[in-house]
Amino acid sequence: MSEDNITTQTLESGTQVAENLQATAHTVTPDSMSILSLMAEASLTVQLVMLLLFLASLVSWSIIFSKFQSLRRERRLTNEFEEEFWAGGSMQSLYNDWGAQTDKASGMSEIFVAGYREYQRLSERGYANNNDLLDAVERAMRVELSREIDHLESQIPFLATVGSTSPYVGLFGTVWGIMNSFRALGVSTQQATVASVAPGIAEALIATAMGLFAAIPAVIAYNRFSYHVEKLVAQYEIFMEEFVSIVNRQLKIEEKA
Repeated sequence: MSEDNITTQTLESGTQVAENLQATAHTVTPDSMSILSLMAEASLTVQLVMLLLFLASLVSWSIIFSKFQSLRRERRLTNEFEEEFWAGGSMQSLYNDWGAQTDKASGMSEIFVAGYREYQRLSERGYANNNDLLDAVERAMRVELSREIDHLESQIPFLATVGSTSPYVGLFGTVWGIMNSFRALGVSTQQATVASVAPGIAEALIATAMGLFAAIPAVIAYNRFSYHVEKLVAQYEIFMEEFVSIVNRQLKIEEKA
């Protein structure tokens, strides 16, 4: 074979490859591979999965913002109450101040109000046994502590649920979309190319991306909020022990007097 024939065949092959690439480029346009168009062209099952993940992400972000504000307010009011409590003022005036102002109430102040109210009620009745009085005060504070823990932990388990299940929900949508793509490819008479498979796989992978988008912020927020809740609960429990010790010393002083 002469060099002219080889050169001619090479040019023809290059021209054919260029035409195939141009045809592929016309088949997969940027508009057809955009995220919105892929979501719109996805199957009904994949669209439902995407909608579910979007709603879960929307609810998670609303919980994240509201919980961030409430925990920050709780930490601020707790610090204010602790400073005022250890300032050495009268417990009666502290009880009147924090018990009357409901907008200023915090978890620690509510525990103090519950304990001091029980102490005041039993003292006015002339409770003779000091140990029973201390037990009653501690029980009242424990009940209020349980209420405060429930309030602090409200809505946080939903973030854990979203963080743990969203990737699997997105993976289900991806598997379903890829399965439909290969089924459609199996019944098609056209030759299997990247251009024919890419849109189906791309729209299926969007479900996994949305699952991760919903899960990652929820997991980060859950861990952060859990840390702050545990820290606040530890502060409440330490305060309860200190308050019971103060009441015990006060009862012993009154007993000796």
